[in-house]
Amino acid sequence: MKEMHEVMLSKGIDSFIACPDLDKLKKNAYRIGNKVDWKLHALLSRVSGKQGYFSYFATKKLLNYIGQINPDIICLHNLHSNYINIPLLLTYIAQNNIATVLVLHDSWFYTGKCVYYIECSCNRWKKHCGDCPALKLGNPSFFFDKTEKMLADKKKLFSSIERLAVIGVSQWVTEDAKKSILKDARIIQCIYNWIDLECFRPRDCSELKHSMRLDDKFIVFGIAMSWNSQKGINLFHELADLLPDNCKIVLAGDDSSIQIKHSNVTYLGTIKDIDLLSKLYSMADVFVNPTIQETFGKTTAEAMACGTPVVAYNGTATPELVGLDGSCGFLVDENDPKLYCEKILKIQEHGQMAFGKAARQRAENMFSKENNIQAYLDVYKKLLNNEWSV
Repeated sequence: MKEMHEVMLSKGIDSFIACPDLDKLKKNAYRIGNKVDWKLHALLSRVSGKQGYFSYFATKKLLNYIGQINPDIICLHNLHSNYINIPLLLTYIAQNNIATVLVLHDSWFYTGKCVYYIECSCNRWKKHCGDCPALKLGNPSFFFDKTEKMLADKKKLFSSIERLAVIGVSQWVTEDAKKSILKDARIIQCIYNWIDLECFRPRDCSELKHSMRLDDKFIVFGIAMSWNSQKGINLFHELADLLPDNCKIVLAGDDSSIQIKHSNVTYLGTIKDIDLLSKLYSMADVFVNPTIQETFGKTTAEAMACGTPVVAYNGTATPELVGLDGSCGFLVDENDPKLYCEKILKIQEHGQMAFGKAARQRAENMFSKENNIQAYLDVYKKLLNNEWSV
């Protein structure tokens, strides 16, 4: 959002952002609610079983702000963090006939409550939710299953928006949208997330490698916001037992929940320095991503932009990023450490250089910031000019 906002302002387009966390945003930025409201919303959500039905007064203030701006387009990103009243917002958009772009960073907009549904192997969202197998996961409900009502409400609310475009950040989630309550949107299109290709690029990281005492090691790199079983920490630990002594696993991300750490794994903790993160990708001989649920997979794209081959789980959006021809790395059909080990050693056999150029080229072709933001602007233009049937 921040990057698109800055690009539009640079092009002379009036752009405004509304979100709960403004971070470093200054110009044309509006904060929705406050910590007390967010906490209360989260509590009421868990007690009632309904998410996105509270923050009434914070949302009314937001609607007053929107009314002052009188926007031609509203672009909606993630709305499931307990800070906004969804019925109020979508009803306002429909009543004022504002062209709307819905960006699917996950599956929440077309399910009853699930951000991801793969882990539960649930396809109820295609018709109706209810009897939810993930009721205690994600944003949990303590008592009630309101997923059937929430999905029905979403269908009614989105259907009432005349000029609606749905953007999936991968072909996988875009195809899901075509089977969901969003299938009647005027435009349903994939636009990949973009990567800062100037920052994330191949680099000479021999000094960093030397400083970490890894000069003679084949480096297997992984990253997660927080390491847990869903992010594959157990698989990395098993890999550490399987890989030969000349291989070293390096993990970035919050490792505070790991009870027993492995001697053949280097834990770096959370990396906030983007330049350092880019160097770590470049230093690695292979990037491993065992996550089974990726709507896009930004870390995979960043690794490829740095010329680092990838070994990843063959599911959801990941195959689109890595490709199927083996030029940028390999896909694994099961989260079996032995299968990952086999593919890692195959990259070690051929050498990182055999994959690096293709990985970088694929990243340039698919994740260009300039090209992909322009694709959004093209969608905005189509909605404003009623060109969706062209």
